[in-house]
Amino acid sequence: MKINSITELRKLHTEKLPLLALRQAEAHVGKERVIMVCGGTGCHSASSKELLEELQKEIKAQGVSELVEAKATGCFGFCAEGPIIRIFPDDVFYIKVQPSDANRIIKDHIIGGSPIDDLLFLEPTINEKVKTMHEMSFYKKQMRIALRNCGIIDPENIDEYIAAKGYLALAQVLEQNKPEAVSQLLIDSGLRGRGGAGFPTGLKWEATRKAKGDVKYVICNADEGDPGAFMDRSLLEGDPHSVLEALAIAGFCIGSDTGFIYIRAEYPLAIHRLEVAIAQAKEAGLLGENILGTGFNFDIKIKYGAGAFVCGEETALMRSIEGSRGEPFNKKVFPSESGLWQKPTCTNNVETLANIPVIFLNGADWYNKIGTERSKGTKVFALGGKIKNVGLVEVPMGTTLREIIFEIGGGIPNDRQFKAAQTGGPSGGVIAAEFLDTPIEYESLIEIGSMMGSGGMIVLDEDNCMVNIAKFYLEFTCEESCGKCTPCRIGTTRLLEILDKITKGKGTLKDLETLNDLSNVIKDASLCGLGKTAPNPVLSTLKYFNDEYMAHVVDKKCPAGVCKDLLQVTITDKCIGCTKCARICPVQCIDGKVKEQHIIDQDKCIKCQACIAACPVQAITTI
Repeated sequence: MKINSITELRKLHTEKLPLLALRQAEAHVGKERVIMVCGGTGCHSASSKELLEELQKEIKAQGVSELVEAKATGCFGFCAEGPIIRIFPDDVFYIKVQPSDANRIIKDHIIGGSPIDDLLFLEPTINEKVKTMHEMSFYKKQMRIALRNCGIIDPENIDEYIAAKGYLALAQVLEQNKPEAVSQLLIDSGLRGRGGAGFPTGLKWEATRKAKGDVKYVICNADEGDPGAFMDRSLLEGDPHSVLEALAIAGFCIGSDTGFIYIRAEYPLAIHRLEVAIAQAKEAGLLGENILGTGFNFDIKIKYGAGAFVCGEETALMRSIEGSRGEPFNKKVFPSESGLWQKPTCTNNVETLANIPVIFLNGADWYNKIGTERSKGTKVFALGGKIKNVGLVEVPMGTTLREIIFEIGGGIPNDRQFKAAQTGGPSGGVIAAEFLDTPIEYESLIEIGSMMGSGGMIVLDEDNCMVNIAKFYLEFTCEESCGKCTPCRIGTTRLLEILDKITKGKGTLKDLETLNDLSNVIKDASLCGLGKTAPNPVLSTLKYFNDEYMAHVVDKKCPAGVCKDLLQVTITDKCIGCTKCARICPVQCIDGKVKEQHIIDQDKCIKCQACIAACPVQAITTI
C-alpha cells in the first residue's frame, strides 16, 4: 500500500499501534501473546531459525494460533545466552532455548500459564532465577537508543516499524521544509560520529548542505571490519528501516536524491533485511519519487564490499563505490566538497544514522542531556574476549569501564584477574587496570592512549600476553593495508617483524627503542586513518606493559606463558612413569622408563603441549 501524504502516514501509525500493544504493555498478562525470537546472526548460528519454525509448528499443532504468534526480531544483545526469546506481554525472558523446547513453551507457558524455570536466567548478584530482562545486571545500566527497536519489532515488517513511530521523523522534516534547520538540530543535539573519529554529525551535514553542486550523495558506511565488532551488523539486522529513514533525512538536508549503503558481502542476513526494507519502503512511497506527496525524491542503492578493512575509511570506500581499487585519497579538499565522483558527499556510519530519527522525534535538548559535556548520547559496544557476558551493550556516554566490564559484563571468567581492555580495534590501544574508572568519552580514551573506535571492546585477563596482543593487531593491519603509502605499507611490516623477533626470544633493548620511534613516524606520515592509528596497540602496550616487553627481551620469558618459543615444557617429580606422554609426543623427544620420572629433550621439543593434555597426574608444566 502506498502512503501518499504525511497525514496518511500519521493515520497509519495510529492504526498500526495495536501491532506493538502487547509488546509495550510489559506488566500486563492477557490472553494474547507474542513470542519474539532473536533473529540475529549469533542466535541464527545457534539454531534460532529452527527454533522459530518449531514454535510456529507447535502453535498450529496445539490449536492456539488465535492466542499467540511467534516472530523473528533483532539482537537482544545478550549473545552469551542465546538463542533468546522474549514473550509479551508477560515480559518473560528465556535463554539458551533450543528447538526441542518449543513444545513445552507452548504447552506449559502459553496454554498452562507457567513459566519454564530451567529456561530462565540465573542472576548471579542474587543467585536467583529471574523472569524479566529488567532484573538482569546485564541490562540495568543500559540505555537503548540506537538499539531501541531491536528485540521489539519484526525487522522484515515495515508496518511494525511504522507502529514504532517509524518514518514520522522524516515526515516532520519534510513538513517543516527547512534543510538548514535539520543540520542545526543535529548540531544542537551534540551527536558525534560513531564510526571512530567522533566528528560532529550536524557540522558534517551543514558543510555538505552548503557545498556547491547540483549532484550530492549520502553514504551509510556499514563496512564494519574491526575484529570482534558486530554493532552495525546487529543494527541492520534488527532495525534496517531506521537507517533508511535517517539516510532520507540526510538527503533532504544536503540536497541529495541518492544514497548508498556500503556493506561487506559477508553480512548476508543484514543484506537480506536491507533489501527487504528498501523494497517495502519503495512500495509504501517512503523511498523513490515524490515521497509522501512532498515532491522530495530519494533512492537508496546497496554496494557490496569485498571485506577490505581499509574501505572503512571514507575516501577508500568512495573509490570502491566508484568501481576503483579501495585506496584512500589525500583530503586536500574534504569529501563534503568533493567526494564520491568528485561531488559533495556526506558519510555516516550505521550507528550514527540509527540515532537520528529518535533525535528528531524527541528533540535536541532531550538527546543533549544524555551523556557528558563533551560526548552526548549513548554508545553501542560489542563486548567480547575474557568476559562472562559476551554481547552487545548500549550505555550512556560517561559510563566507566569498570561498570561495563564488571557490572554489565559480569567480570572475568574462572576467577582470573583483569589485565586490560582493547577498545577501537586495530586502531585503538589497550586500557590498563589503573584506568578502569575512566568514563567512556571520545577525549578521555584518547588521553590514555586508546580511542572509541566503532565500538569493539575486547577484555583481556592475566593469561593474555600483551606483546602477543600487539603482534596480533599488527598482523591484521599489515594484511589489510592497501599499500598506497610507504609509511603504512613498509612501516607496519617492520613493526611486525620486530614484534615477531621479540616473541621468539631474539629481541634486544634497541628493538624496543626502534618500536617506539618507528611507531611515531608511521602515525605522523601515513596517508589515512588506518596507517595513522595502526601503531596504537604497540605504543599503548609499550607504555603500560613495558615490564612484559622487558621480560621477553631481557629474561627471554613470556610471563603469561603464551609465546611458545619462550616456553620450556618440563616434567616434574609428580611423574608416575606411565609413558602416556612419550607415546603421544609427535617428535619423540620424551624419554624414560616405566614407573620412573621422564625427561624432555629441550632441543627436540616443539612445544606442542600434547604431553600436558595426556598426563593423567598433571606432572607436566611450562616455565
